Amino acid sequence: MYPILRLAWQLFKHRNDAPLPLTGTHVSQHYCLPQDIDVWMELNNGRTLTIYDLGRIPLAARVGLLPLLKRHGWGLTMAGATVRYRRRVRMFEKIEMRSRAIGWDARFMYLEQSMWKANGECASHIVYRGAVTGAKGIVPPAEVMAAMRRDTPSPVLPDWVQAWLAAEDQRPWPPMQDALKQ
Repeated sequence: MYPILRLAWQLFKHRNDAPLPLTGTHVSQHYCLPQDIDVWMELNNGRTLTIYDLGRIPLAARVGLLPLLKRHGWGLTMAGATVRYRRRVRMFEKIEMRSRAIGWDARFMYLEQSMWKANGECASHIVYRGAVTGAKGIVPPAEVMAAMRRDTPSPVLPDWVQAWLAAEDQRPWPPMQDALKQ
């Protein structure tokens, strides 16, 4: 089940935090709860992606995006992600999440998030390709920026993000059915 109450708590908790610039970092703390674990008693890999929402949505609020979405009837969607899992997060362990936008292009926004353990080790790191959506499909970031009254050019995406995007461009879509049957 989606953690609606946890999301509501994060939005409430950070409601008076200072606004962030478009590429500012939102920092939040979270716990691995019993409903988040897998059979090995650690944070489930799929649940990790859901918990990352608990950092992304308050980030959107702090950069001024959430009121804009509501006003225009827009939504947010994910169009791809690449994730690295490096350290286990055990039940009741506290993690610090860092969330920030790293840039945008003509169609998508790119967001980076990481979870950090109390000992300073990075447990996981993810980069998302996301979009604002409206009744006609994807809303170009330039239109979103204009609606936010921001004339900020995108930072140059890091080489490793550009390499991921180049690899994604070569990935067949839809997947080849014959390859899936083997």
